[in-house]
Amino acid sequence: MKKLLLLSLATASFLMAAEQSDTFISHSELGFNKTSGNTDTTTLNLDGKAEKNLGKHAFTASIDGQYAENNGVESKNKFVAELNYDYALTDRLDFNYLAGYKDDKFSRFDYQIYTGPGAKYLVFKDDIHKLTVDGNLLYAKDSIARVNYDAAGDIIKYPNADDIATVTYDPSYTESYAAYRLKGVYERQLLENLKFGQELSYRSSFKDQSNFFVYSKTGLSTKLSTLFSAGMSYKIDYVNLPGDKEKSDTTLTANLIMDY
Repeated sequence: MKKLLLLSLATASFLMAAEQSDTFISHSELGFNKTSGNTDTTTLNLDGKAEKNLGKHAFTASIDGQYAENNGVESKNKFVAELNYDYALTDRLDFNYLAGYKDDKFSRFDYQIYTGPGAKYLVFKDDIHKLTVDGNLLYAKDSIARVNYDAAGDIIKYPNADDIATVTYDPSYTESYAAYRLKGVYERQLLENLKFGQELSYRSSFKDQSNFFVYSKTGLSTKLSTLFSAGMSYKIDYVNLPGDKEKSDTTLTANLIMDY
């Protein structure tokens, strides 16, 4: 929770400092909910992107953080950050380099790192819709978390309860492998004040095709002013790996959006 709050403040400071540049574009989505009384819950969602263009060069940073707790116990703790560098080869084709980091406390990973070169292609763009596709060849490294077992041999899930003692465990380890990622981003202006967006990516190991990850984000937004919009998004984060964890993690959020 503290990490996401600090990240929110740092992101806001960065966006304000860069606002003076004509070649700077930013998009931030923030959702927060807190209840107390019969239930004590906290939910925070932060989704932001900043892009800086310098001639044929473009630098893009994106973050996606989600945190939730119920009666003081974490129920979600996820953070994803990506950096992209693009160099325009033509009006439609860019050379791309990607660096990404993912931390999900409730998955079997302590962290995931992936980086590598690729290409981005603008399929079409007009006043109504826009579609871009890109692909990257990646070096990937996964840190697999330790698995704890109780006296009955059952897995003690994160966050481990204090009154459940670990009797045995499978040690943590890391593995590196060659991978690739394919991604598509589609935007469509449905109405004058209503915009639809769809992002879909697929990342997998070359050696083990059963080791793959799918991410989807579907969103709708409507303008409230020149700066603010209201929006809803539905995210699916699918991890196709064996174990006791749920493979599909879904999130539905309502957000305040800032574009400038």
